[in-house]
This record gives sequence, structure tokens and C-alpha cells, in this order.
Amino acid sequence: MKRNLLTAFCCLLPLGYWISAQSGISAELKTEYIPSSNYIRPEDSLKTNSKSDFKRATLNLSIPLSVKKDSAGRIKAWSMLLSGSYAKMSHKNYETPLFPDQMLNAQVGLQHIRPLGKKWSMMMMASVGLYTDLERISSDDILGQGGVLFIRHFNPNLALGGGPVLTTAFGPPMVLPWIYFDWKTNGKVKFKLNFPEGAEAGYEFSDALTLKAVVNLSGMVVERNKDGKSTMFGYQQITAGLRPEIKITDKLSLGVTGGSTLVRSFSESERKIKSIFKDKKMADPKFASTFYVAVSLRWNLP
Repeated sequence: MKRNLLTAFCCLLPLGYWISAQSGISAELKTEYIPSSNYIRPEDSLKTNSKSDFKRATLNLSIPLSVKKDSAGRIKAWSMLLSGSYAKMSHKNYETPLFPDQMLNAQVGLQHIRPLGKKWSMMMMASVGLYTDLERISSDDILGQGGVLFIRHFNPNLALGGGPVLTTAFGPPMVLPWIYFDWKTNGKVKFKLNFPEGAEAGYEFSDALTLKAVVNLSGMVVERNKDGKSTMFGYQQITAGLRPEIKITDKLSLGVTGGSTLVRSFSESERKIKSIFKDKKMADPKFASTFYVAVSLRWNLP
């Protein structure tokens, strides 16, 4: 059940990146590379000679449509969200093809953030996107989702939120729980925990350079036709490493991450609501741990 829920949440726009309202256009361009590592067969957990790598480019863009501040400086905003990820995989020594060669997740959405009193705020989001392996694109590859998140701000550095999200990832529209947690510290030593995206701990050497230890969860999902049935094929990865972040200008920053994959796996389920609650008899296909590297560029325009 947990793996199927994770597949559904891979469809959502990157929550942690969009949760705070921006007064200007903001964007992030990120590239990732994982070299070939051995495929671990699920039926007996045997490390085989089959290997697969992973390369991905992701672009997230937020365009404010309307931004207003109340007398207390709290922001009420409408924004357009654009997100696209393209992944390419190369496979070696497989007797039969098991995994897609390409994956594309492209989404467009609308977001609204507004305060609810002094300690609460609300975020609403709706999006529609294309989730495909590019072998055969059809209407089944188009998924929609939307949700409402109520956030309690305990202080400027601690927030907890929850609410329902509606997704069509499993065919009929289904409501799933949506949880958000964000905690961070100030000063030279910085800690940050953001669910569901990851955690980081860092030290600020100067205004221009911060070194962080990071753990991140991410994934992709595509619709595939198997034996005449529409199925959801989800890719998940958990990575850990060190990331120096360099502030190039007040509006532009660069991050370079080097580390290892802790988890890299695929999951497959039918597009039926009952498949979410079905326990799998066999483990998901996965790959041995290996090196991980990523480069990200973020900018905020006034």
C-alpha cells in the first residue's frame, strides 16, 4: 500500500518548492546523473548482471499572476506553475525489456495562497499533466490533481499543514491525505526538514557559500499499457550527499550535489482504487546503490 501511495504522490507538483509565495518570477533548473548499477531481481533479491543508469533534467517555474499584502505584511497571491521532467535510461544485459527508456512528466497548474488569521494560511492547487514513457501517447497519459492545504505557522521557522488532494492517477478520482511539515533554523548552522521532500543540515561559511548534507526523496510516474490494461509505473529514488550552494548574485544561486543513491526502485500497479490498498506479494524491482550527482540553478526575478 505504501509503495502505491508513493506512486500517486509522484504525480504532484513539487510542493516544497512552491509553498511560499513569490513576488516575482522564480525558477529552478536541475540536472541529475546516476551511473549504471546492477538490477536486483525482486523474486529472490539476487543482484544480476543487468544494469541501468538514470539521467534527468527538471525545470520548475512559478509566474505570479496577482500578489497583494495585507496590513500585517502577509501575502495573498495567485500564481501559475509550470513543471517538466525528462528522464533517459540506458539498459544493458536484460533478456527482455523491463523498464522504460524514457519518462516525461510535464504539468501546468494554478496555485492560490492566502492568510487565515494570524497563525494560519491556506494553499489551493490544481494541475493537469502528461505522464508518459513516450512510446505511445494517448488520453490515458493525462492526469489531473488538485488539493487544499491548511497550514499552521507556529513561528517563522516551523509550519505544519494537512488537507485533501484529489488525483486521477488510479482512474476514478480519489481523495488522498496531503501532509506538509517544514522546520528550519537560523544562524551559521542550519537544519531543515521538509516532508515529503527531504532534510538538510548545513553551515554558512559566508553570505555566498553554504555547505549542506542533504537527503532527498523524488520520483516520476508514467502510464503504460500492459496486456491491454492501463497501469501506473512509478520510479522512486532516495539520495544522500553533500551540496555546496553558491550565491552568485542576489537573484541567482548554484548548487552541486555529490553523493549516493540509498534507494532506487520501480513499482507497478493497476489503475484501480483497490490496488492502492493491496499488499504486494513480491518486493519492487530495484537497483544497487551507486554514485549520484546533481547540479541545480535557481533564480528569482523582481
